[in-house]
Amino acid sequence: MTRAWRQLTVLSLAELGALGLWFSASAVLPALRREWALGDGGSAALTIAVQAGFIIGTLASALGNLPDVWSPRTLMTWSVVLGAAANGALALWASSLGPALLLRFVTGVSMAGAYPPAMKIMATWFREGRGLAIGILIGALTVGSATPHLIRGVTELPWRGTLGAASVLAAAAAVLVQAFVREGPYRFPAARFDLRMAFAVFRERGPRLVCFGYLGHMWELYAMWAWIGVFLAESLRVRGGGSYAGLNASGATFLVIAVGALGCWLGGVVSDRWGRTTLTMSAMAISGTCAAVTGLTFGGPPLVTLGLAALWGVTIVADSAQFSTAITELSPPAYVGTALTTQTCMGFALTMASIWLTPPLVRWAGWPWAFAALAIGPALGVVAMGRLRMLPDSAKLAGGRR
Repeated sequence: MTRAWRQLTVLSLAELGALGLWFSASAVLPALRREWALGDGGSAALTIAVQAGFIIGTLASALGNLPDVWSPRTLMTWSVVLGAAANGALALWASSLGPALLLRFVTGVSMAGAYPPAMKIMATWFREGRGLAIGILIGALTVGSATPHLIRGVTELPWRGTLGAASVLAAAAAVLVQAFVREGPYRFPAARFDLRMAFAVFRERGPRLVCFGYLGHMWELYAMWAWIGVFLAESLRVRGGGSYAGLNASGATFLVIAVGALGCWLGGVVSDRWGRTTLTMSAMAISGTCAAVTGLTFGGPPLVTLGLAALWGVTIVADSAQFSTAITELSPPAYVGTALTTQTCMGFALTMASIWLTPPLVRWAGWPWAFAALAIGPALGVVAMGRLRMLPDSAKLAGGRR
């Protein structure tokens, strides 16, 4: 194994452990709803608080050019430590929604230093095969996001124990980063503080269209990840019981989200071989179709529901890493970290709307319409990436493979 692939392995393991913090509260949401008497608004707020923290964190990071001015390894290490501490405090002391929202917000801020810097570090190790490398990294992030659902599905831990386990995994991830992660031979040029670079990604048409495609992708992704577990549980309840091929709702949710790692890997292979726009447009077309169809299976045969949800889980995240990879190829080299951070900031700001809107849509129109509304994002994303494909700038993608 080459040194680059060893670094990819270590960094992927670290991302897997760190990103379990993101959906740790969502995984125990049924228990919190019972214990704290939460309604739809409070339940959505627990996820949105993380998104809001991430947005503030990425905005501050982009405005300060932190991933380019500071060591990304140091930024990542201390950010994960902060997230583990905040999540651990929620597990040990929180007993109502107010303190929980504050701690989830801090967790989101910490994720801003755990996610974009990792992509920048990985880009310093790969020129050829960068799409695959970042795809594998995002795949690990995807499995990590689903880990609390796995803990919940295969153990009898109370909700505080589930959150505590996620914090321990994150702390171990911080140790891995500090001890073993290094920047590679293809480092980007040194940067100086420049407030204008936080918005440079929107000045040129190529990077701007990548960001528009990413926004369409993000409208769908986190709302699906946040609510698919509730959908699967409610579908079984309406049916009168049963399981998903022997899995309870938590286990099935882990499967649906974690199988996205396969999509990230396949997306990286296809993107490097046949082009960034080819992959992103294809993935969004399939995931958008799944969004339009999966809700129609509510209360139906569990195997049909699980099969469609799993296909959705594969395709909904297959393109995620490739939007980031495209930004590394089209942005000014000295400010790649800032461009990545700005892109993710805008994308996660949009997720707050789709996460918040899903429960009212379910209540007013049912799951089929609520999930179908998520298909709007990938449809617009396909249009944006189709326009990018027609530009001369697209020749810079994947060594000329559009």
